[in-house]
Amino acid sequence: MQLHTIDWFIALFSVAICFIPALFFGKRSGKSTAEFFASGRSVPWWLAGLSMVATTFSSDTPNLVANFVRTQGVAGNWQWWAFTLTGVATVFFYARLWRRSGVLTDLEFYELRYSGSAAKAVRGFRAVYLGFFFNCFIMASVNLAACKIAAILFGFERWQTLLAVGLLNVIFAAHSGLWGVLVIDMIQFFIKMAAVIAAAYFAVKLPQVGGMSGLVAKLSHVSGPGGINYLNMLPDFTKNWDLAVAVFIMPIAVQWWAVWYPGAEPGGGSYIAQRMLASKSEKDALGATLFFNVAHYVLRPWPWIITGLASLIIYPQLADIQKAFPHLDPQLLGNDIAFPAMLRFMPAGWIGLMLGGLIAANSSTILTHLNWGASYLVHDFYRRFLNPGQPDHHYVTAGRWCTVLLFFASSGTVFLLVTAQDNFNILLLLGAGTGLLYLLRWFWWRITAWCEIVAMVVSFAVGITFLILHKNGMEVHTARELIVGIVITTFCWVLTAYIGPPNDEKVLISFYQKVRPFGPGWERIRLKCGISAAEAAMDSEASNFPRALLGWFSGCIMIWSALFTVGNFLYGRMGYAFGLLAVFAVSFTVLLQIVRRLWR
Repeated sequence: MQLHTIDWFIALFSVAICFIPALFFGKRSGKSTAEFFASGRSVPWWLAGLSMVATTFSSDTPNLVANFVRTQGVAGNWQWWAFTLTGVATVFFYARLWRRSGVLTDLEFYELRYSGSAAKAVRGFRAVYLGFFFNCFIMASVNLAACKIAAILFGFERWQTLLAVGLLNVIFAAHSGLWGVLVIDMIQFFIKMAAVIAAAYFAVKLPQVGGMSGLVAKLSHVSGPGGINYLNMLPDFTKNWDLAVAVFIMPIAVQWWAVWYPGAEPGGGSYIAQRMLASKSEKDALGATLFFNVAHYVLRPWPWIITGLASLIIYPQLADIQKAFPHLDPQLLGNDIAFPAMLRFMPAGWIGLMLGGLIAANSSTILTHLNWGASYLVHDFYRRFLNPGQPDHHYVTAGRWCTVLLFFASSGTVFLLVTAQDNFNILLLLGAGTGLLYLLRWFWWRITAWCEIVAMVVSFAVGITFLILHKNGMEVHTARELIVGIVITTFCWVLTAYIGPPNDEKVLISFYQKVRPFGPGWERIRLKCGISAAEAAMDSEASNFPRALLGWFSGCIMIWSALFTVGNFLYGRMGYAFGLLAVFAVSFTVLLQIVRRLWR
């Protein structure tokens, strides 16, 4: 692909305005680990929310969505749209609890909530398991997409791409800490959105596509694998039941609460929890997570989807992509490469903006994961178990070295991965069955650290078993495998809750007095605290479970109705669009009233 001088100028300018402001936060972030990993707990809701959105908008996300569209139609996106239920639940049931806990990282929560050697073990294990191994896999998935994009744009080898984007990311993550990451994310979000909207616009303007009306008309008469209609926003339950189960029924009924997935953790976790913990108040934590979910599911998907749909007309088969890019490494060929393949049709200047946007998409995610992973390795492992009692600047230096370590380890992992959808399925399998535990641990005193250890070990073992069977020729049925993993893992950790070693009551009492979780699951501990039923009722009224439940329901309906309103307007289906717009207006009004009352 030919880049002109103006493209290089715009790309470099886009990168510069993102990263230069972060240089000014190096001194502030170096003051303490609280500044380096949690921005001094003074982040306003809008900045925390924008950072969450930018982080989950990575360079592999457009590729993954294009993969879904080309293989399962628009309805295939329910595999991640269903996580709306998780995200909005975090807003109304968990954001305040996280902020109230006062921990620096979500792993510090374990020694606040659990007791004994098991609490220490699960904190240390998860610090390494999530902060290093799992984190490296996620970053490698993001960098794999960057490698595919660079292979299309410039013909780069993987190592060349990793060197180009990796050095930029690791230098700024090590220098500026979370403050720098937040500021970079804020600017990058707007650049990325402008770039992908431009990509969708120029894709549908191609003569072969013929505008949105031409795209809809052409794809309405084309059937995909299993007879799917590419344009449908819901799967056809009559023609392809197996696909409907895999992309809609499983995600909406089970997957959202039963599976741990980064950015959509049941109950909040990882960098979502990091942003909530960095917020300056409970109100800001709630506002940040609400804004994130609206922007995540409503503002971003359609430019990716439209580009993916247009690619079906330009490149109906993978062979067409290979023909258009004869020098492309065959190992990088997959449906997820259709998105970068469409960028060749952007005019001069706009390609530069897209290049800057793609660098921003990669950096916003990688910067967050480098800082988040380093916080686990330093604060929850090195400081807690290997070298406690050192001055803060020592741990900030250790955090910077861990950032470099994570960069090299994740770069090596890139060479083991193949496609964005394969990586997505692997992440789901490895976290299957753990989600319900993360939801209930705030509301049921009986859950222990041993439950978490058992859940992690069993889900990982089941996931690895299925991956080994796949390598030996077993047919892939991700939905069925998820059900098996969820059932086995959930049974094991629930059994452990009843027959395993219990928590120390002193720890449970301390946790209850600090966080004040509502509901009957803490009744026994409430009585031991000497808190009267009337006082507990006041706590419940402050949390107001029925109101939060209504907020959760109305929030999900608002997000989905807005999402499909946009889609139907784009398709030209005005009757559906205005009907959904009315649903959006009602649900938004209800949600607004609930949020106002909860903020009081």
